[in-house]
Amino acid sequence: QVQLVESGGGLVQAGDSLRLSCAASGLTFSSLVMAWFRQAPGKEREFVTHISPSGASTNYADSVKGRFTISRDNAKNTVSLQMDSLKPEDTAVYYCAARIGGSLLGITTPRLYNYWGQGTQVTVSS
Repeated sequence: QVQLVESGGGLVQAGDSLRLSCAASGLTFSSLVMAWFRQAPGKEREFVTHISPSGASTNYADSVKGRFTISRDNAKNTVSLQMDSLKPEDTAVYYCAARIGGSLLGITTPRLYNYWGQGTQVTVSS
């Protein structure tokens, strides 16, 4: 059974940092593209970042570039999202997602990901 479990969300103030983690089980983790998406109330789920199976390649949405950093530990089957300089507009439910296959090309839409976590709430107050 495939499971992705996020943790680390919470309520912070603008300018603060937060680190999200996602633990995967039931998968060959080192062969997966891992991603973070987010969904704010009344909005569609949007791409935040993803990382290649080896960790060598990453991509970020323009809205988070320079503030967020994705990383993975294939020995521990975990992917993390370090979020710095948080803004109120970063408030959303953050989802961990996994895709079978190694290429990062063009895979920024939710429907291209095979597995999802339950989400963790991040709230940034001004």
